[in-house]
Formats: sequence, C-alpha cells, structure tokens
Amino acid sequence: MSIYTRTGDQGETSVIGGRVSKDDIRVEAYGAIDELNGFVGQARSMMHDEVFADVREQLLEIQHELFDCGSDLAYARLDEGKMKVTGDMTERLERWIDDLQAGNPPIERFILPGGTGLASVLHVCRTVCRRAERRTVTLGRSQEINGETVAYLNRLSDYFFALARTANTRLGVTDVEYIRGAKVFRD
Repeated sequence: MSIYTRTGDQGETSVIGGRVSKDDIRVEAYGAIDELNGFVGQARSMMHDEVFADVREQLLEIQHELFDCGSDLAYARLDEGKMKVTGDMTERLERWIDDLQAGNPPIERFILPGGTGLASVLHVCRTVCRRAERRTVTLGRSQEINGETVAYLNRLSDYFFALARTANTRLGVTDVEYIRGAKVFRD
C-alpha cells in the first residue's frame, strides 16, 4: 500500500464530507492537534517506566483522545452523533490534574519552562496545546464544531503544566521560577 496519494499536490486536502485548502482554519486546528500529539509521544518516550508508569499510561490515553479531537474537527459539517470528545474526558483530566498537584510543591511564582529535559518537553506540549485551542476557537467562530473539544484542550494544557512540575519533582529538580515578579500564588 502506498502512503502517498498525490491528491494534495495542488494545495487541497480531504476532510470528512468535502475538500478544503491545506491552509483552511479547520486543517490548521487539527494540524496543531497532530503536532501536539507528536510532542506528547516524545515526552512519553522520555519517561522511565518505574518513575512515570502512571503518567505514561495517561499520556497514551491522551494521544488517542487527541486523535479523537482531530477526528471531531475533520468533519466539514458537524454531525453530533459521530463526535468522540465528551465532557467526561475533561472531568477525568481534572481528576488527574488534582492528583498531580497533590504531589507537587506549593507554587508561589510563575514557572518558566525548564528544569529537566522532560519538563521542558511537557511545557512545549502545554504551549502547542494552547495554540491548538486558539485555532479551534477560531474555527468555532465561523463554523459549528464540537464545543467539548475546546474545553478538553483548555484543561489539557493545565494537565501538561501540572505534569511538567511533577516531572521535575519526581526527578528531584526544582522548577525554574520567574524571579522578576512578585509572588502571585497564595494558598
């Protein structure tokens, strides 16, 4: 089976129910999600099983769910009966975030990406996730989309922030604080 089709050689691509330009906002949205999935795979591959077995499984589930997000956005016309992303997925992310935060040190200042290489990649996941969310919001302003996708991506970026801090904590490295500002977080 050939992996190339040549159907996109003129700058168009297929979506579910039609064809659009490769720079269409729909393609931009699910393309950013695809890029995020690549970084999630990179982060997952950097995790030592014995230290990160619990979150490796979470990240694998998230990778599948990112495919679901992209699938939901690939419909030329919203078909609610076929949408895969649900509010339950977002609620589960909230539980995971709460569990991660319980093991992280208190936060007083903004955190800069860094510490360990793994935490740095997880911060890249967070920022790419925010871009995917912005592209999805833009798409939703002009076309009907599964709104649960926006909520999921919003919470997912919070998850990556918490997980980056967890990576540093579990590996015994202190988060890199932004020191040019006041302490902004209080219990």
